[in-house]
This record gives sequence, C-alpha cells and structure tokens, in this order.
Amino acid sequence: MSAIARPRDGRMIGGVCAGLARRFGMSAKTMRVIFVLSCLLPGPQFLIYLALWVLLPNEKASANAAW
Repeated sequence: MSAIARPRDGRMIGGVCAGLARRFGMSAKTMRVIFVLSCLLPGPQFLIYLALWVLLPNEKASANAAW
C-alpha cells in the first residue's frame, strides 16, 4: 500500500477522500459516499476531515507534469 497523500487530480474539495480511497484501493466516489453517510452519525467526522486536509501532504508532482 502507498502512503496517504492528497492527489493533484481527482479532487473535489480538499482531496482527502480521494487520497484515502487510493490508499485503501477504493474508488473516490465510494469513499465520498462513506464520508457523507458517516456525517449522519454523531461524532467529529467533519473536524477529522479538516484536520486531514491540513495534515496530509499534497502528492508530489510527476516529472512529466507541465507547468
């Protein structure tokens, strides 16, 4: 499994769900649905999302990326 990083492509808001989905071998859409459904339960899900947005590094740019 790869390290968790927020991808540069496929982001919707912060890339947290896309990064977690890549790490665990799921589709980003599935991870987003799981997150939205988890927000219906009591708990600090939204705060954890914000913390991961701040703490997770961006994915490194590939050598082929055009500036």
